[in-house]
Amino acid sequence: MEITRSIAARRREGKSLWRHRDFVRLWSAESVSRFGSQVSLLALPLIAITVLHTSTFQVGLLSTMEFLPFVLVGLPAGVWVDRLRRRPVLIAGDLGRALALGSVPLAHLLGVLSMAQLYAVAFVTGVLTVFFDVAYQSYLPRLVRPDQLVEGNAKLEISSSGASIAGPGLAGLLIQAFTAPLAVLVDAISFVASAGFIGRIRRPEPPPPPASGGPGMRREIAEGLRHVLGHPLLRWIAASTGTFNLFSSMTQAILVLYLVRRLGMSAGLIGLVMTVGNAGWLIGAAGSGRLSHRTGVGAAVLAGTVVGSAGALLVPLAPASGPVPLLIAAMCLQSFGTTVYNIGQLSVRQAITPERLHGRMNATMRFMVWGTMPLGSALGGALGQAVGLRPTLWIAALGTVVPIGAVLASRIWSLRTVEEAVARFLPVPSPPPTPAN
Repeated sequence: MEITRSIAARRREGKSLWRHRDFVRLWSAESVSRFGSQVSLLALPLIAITVLHTSTFQVGLLSTMEFLPFVLVGLPAGVWVDRLRRRPVLIAGDLGRALALGSVPLAHLLGVLSMAQLYAVAFVTGVLTVFFDVAYQSYLPRLVRPDQLVEGNAKLEISSSGASIAGPGLAGLLIQAFTAPLAVLVDAISFVASAGFIGRIRRPEPPPPPASGGPGMRREIAEGLRHVLGHPLLRWIAASTGTFNLFSSMTQAILVLYLVRRLGMSAGLIGLVMTVGNAGWLIGAAGSGRLSHRTGVGAAVLAGTVVGSAGALLVPLAPASGPVPLLIAAMCLQSFGTTVYNIGQLSVRQAITPERLHGRMNATMRFMVWGTMPLGSALGGALGQAVGLRPTLWIAALGTVVPIGAVLASRIWSLRTVEEAVARFLPVPSPPPTPAN
């Protein structure tokens, strides 16, 4: 009877995900939370710069605190996600981030807002984001079929793209109208709405395996590490993404500071530049499926890496007089390239990983590729203060060229489809042991 219902459900859903109600709910949750996050992405550093009047290094440290949890709790998060049902983890992550961010406007109204609190909020939201992202990437393969992964990841990227386009402009207007601390409240509300959408997902999850502790935790972490580092494709994806994130986080740590203090741009103009420049996210998300179909999913991944690196090189080239056109071009190329790259490599790695290792694979990848971000943010802040903002942007931009070599070495560019990746790289399950006579 259960098999019959499953077949009937798949027939109703068809091949497209538009009629897949549970996926649409997950998509809606991601859309609203991504939109709200764009406000904090601009508001938090502006609070540090314009309200608390911090130094270059302190602004960089704010980004470091946000990404440090990927180093500290990234690997254990994968084990816990594999032990738990993913939907409750997603809901808890949303509600926890809502509470943490909601404390910022409250402290501002009470006159007690400080950098210590901003660091704490960045760290707490970072920890919860670790669990949310690992669970979210591990949850999608339970909602959709392998042949729907590229479409599913593309649609989720479209929501991220739409937020990236509309979010910064609205964020700039909200910050100018209500001040940066009060604008953060929008992000807190968005996480509450996201939790509501995820709570409406009805597809049941299989029960998690029995929990184990002590040495079991270490063994499970080690198994996830061995799977990624020993895999001929995953280890190169980790190297490419981690290197790109290292250098791009150097840029992100000082970019708003550079635009405000060196180029004299207002919050509204920064939001406008990001809004137009982030159109690349939407173009990449909407066109990634067609591009992968025409060139092959692997060739699309390589193209995304090259285009993203080219965009990074344009940022320090923007002149002090009239920087807006070049900044928009830089952000558009970067957002397009990274979107195409992420959709392709994420779909491949979700498909080639056994179900029982999804949480640990995603956590290990996040540990490696996001774990470089605190270092990049700290380096960006330190170098920006030591050698200047523009020289630091040049160092970061040149560093983003390095990942192209890792993508070439991985030979991911030779894959035509996700199904081909499954046939070549998904481990064949070991047969059960023969019982003794």
